[in-house]
Amino acid sequence: MAKFVSVVLIAGTVALTPALFAQQPDGPQTAAPPPVGRTATTEIARHPGTAERIKVPAGTRVAVVLENGISTRNAKAGDSVYLRTSFPITQNNRVVIPIGSYVRGELLDSKRPGRIKGRGEFRMRLNTLIFPNGYTVDLIGAPRTADSGGNETTDSEGKVTGPGGKGKDAATVATTTVTGTGIGAIAGGAKGAGIGAGAGGLVGLAAILLTRGPEAQLPRGSTLDVVLEHDLTLDGDQIRYTDVGSSSPITPPGVREP
Repeated sequence: MAKFVSVVLIAGTVALTPALFAQQPDGPQTAAPPPVGRTATTEIARHPGTAERIKVPAGTRVAVVLENGISTRNAKAGDSVYLRTSFPITQNNRVVIPIGSYVRGELLDSKRPGRIKGRGEFRMRLNTLIFPNGYTVDLIGAPRTADSGGNETTDSEGKVTGPGGKGKDAATVATTTVTGTGIGAIAGGAKGAGIGAGAGGLVGLAAILLTRGPEAQLPRGSTLDVVLEHDLTLDGDQIRYTDVGSSSPITPPGVREP
């Protein structure tokens, strides 16, 4: 009887041994396997969704209106320039830069017109864009065209140059010379006319030397076409708004004498 029990125990041990070995994984076990049903949650935590990025490419033109006037009479490098957008920028049928967004820039340099030669000029660079909801981004842009009511011109570097005064100065000299000739002729005949002409010319020349040429200026309300010099990357979550801005009445600058 004892021998029969021993055989049964040994047989049971042999039968259980393969099952025990099958449950042990190869190599050392450092952590328990993840519970069933939690794999998806773990992957989402490791790989969260990225924010939407919207790129406004370099070369995009942005229409803006000047909020503070600029004149070489008193402007200097470092002065702030304030503008606001007057036309929306869209991408894929979506407004990405609405009307009424604010743009800030600064003057890089300013030079008054000379008394003998040289035109008034200043350069500006725009560097900050503020959306109506307060979202603020950096940008690099410069004006390419400007409607100031005068004869200012702009170049690709954001330099605004005032009109020249040579034609006006020549007219001044001619007018004062003719006036002096007439006065001299009345006073002393042909000889007096020559003296009067010389006196008139000297007066006209003195007026030119003491007077500067026209100042370069952009009055408040001037419209400018700004070109982005680098790509502008926007956070899509920051521009999800229902109010895409509204246009405000634009008071154009007064017409100035040429």
